[in-house]
Amino acid sequence: MLDVKMVRANPDEVRRALARRGALSTSLDEFLEVEEDRRRLVTEVESMRAERKTASEAIGARKRAGEDAAAEMAATRELGDRIKKRERELDAVEAHLKDLLLDIPNIPLDDVPTGGEDDSVVLREVGTRPDFDFEVKDHLDLGVALDLIDMERAAKASGSRFAYLKGDLVLLQFALVRFGIDVITQKGFTPVIPPVLVREEAMFGTGFFPTDEAMIYRTTDGECLVGTSEVSLAAMHMEEFLEAGKLPLRYMGYSTCFRREAGAAGRDTRGILRMHQFDKIEMFSFCLPEQSAFEHELILSAEEEILQSLEIPYRVVNIAAGDLGAPAAKKYDCEAWLPGQQRYREVTSASNCTDYQARRLDCRYRTDKGPRFVHTLNGTGIALGRTIIAIMENFQQADGTVKVPAALVPLMGKDRIGG
Repeated sequence: MLDVKMVRANPDEVRRALARRGALSTSLDEFLEVEEDRRRLVTEVESMRAERKTASEAIGARKRAGEDAAAEMAATRELGDRIKKRERELDAVEAHLKDLLLDIPNIPLDDVPTGGEDDSVVLREVGTRPDFDFEVKDHLDLGVALDLIDMERAAKASGSRFAYLKGDLVLLQFALVRFGIDVITQKGFTPVIPPVLVREEAMFGTGFFPTDEAMIYRTTDGECLVGTSEVSLAAMHMEEFLEAGKLPLRYMGYSTCFRREAGAAGRDTRGILRMHQFDKIEMFSFCLPEQSAFEHELILSAEEEILQSLEIPYRVVNIAAGDLGAPAAKKYDCEAWLPGQQRYREVTSASNCTDYQARRLDCRYRTDKGPRFVHTLNGTGIALGRTIIAIMENFQQADGTVKVPAALVPLMGKDRIGG
């Protein structure tokens, strides 16, 4: 969430930032009105408490002097009732204020393009798109022909947007996991296998609630299955003070992830591009504010090193403000070229969330001038399903097999899928 003092002191600046996102400022306007009510109530309550303290001291003095204080005691009880009423009003206003603040997204950084999806800026294209002299297939046609992907039986078992991966694709997935771990740990990230079931506090803390609540699976006990291990990794240090001298703290989580994909009907329904269940390596960093720009580039460098080592052609995109998720102040996407679709598709992202998540998580460090909130960043190390798609489509051969990228051959023990 945003800093209340900053919002109150710079409402026009916040309003302009929301406009860059294409977000309505009605929540901000209501927040400012409610915040004014809160400040008024705080002043009233504090004044009444001071009045009660003075009255109580006077009552004590009268009693010690042997004087009758019944009238003063009755007035003090009445004042106490009025204080309780105002305190209830203040509690309600503060709860409303928190709800409003949860709905206001982060402030985009200055170098984030203004506008929506079409205004995102391609920073660079890397690698050479393959030039095939045969009819190109998409990953599903390749997978079905090689008996490596079974969507029909998965639909019987679990419903739509599930798949069985089989044989060489399973070996490919775990080769990618091992390869990703090696690259990312060399950049200072500690491997973690995090829980995939979390409490609501973790979802609110990372900013997925309330904005993305429709995407989340819940248990009957009210716990949530994570859509990314970013949530679990961020919650590791919820309500903690971190030592400034030990920052940044970098973690790499490997987990299965779950998303309802509500509202995505009819989009990307073919194959394994957009699934309800998928596996992912995620990077997460807790750092000092002055370190976050470096950490953002470090996370992006890990993503690019993996894609380049796998010889997957891709491009890096600076995502426009209107296409950012609520917690992100800046985001890079790496989009792989998919010959089966003849277009680039996102395979990784890297987000700088500044102190937005840390305020929700109450994750701080100490300074000579008092506690400060850390900055948090996250990035996809490898989205396993989408990377498998990119490999299958870019490395397909005329005979229907798929060449294994050279970097993965030692980990797979073979240089051909389906051969």
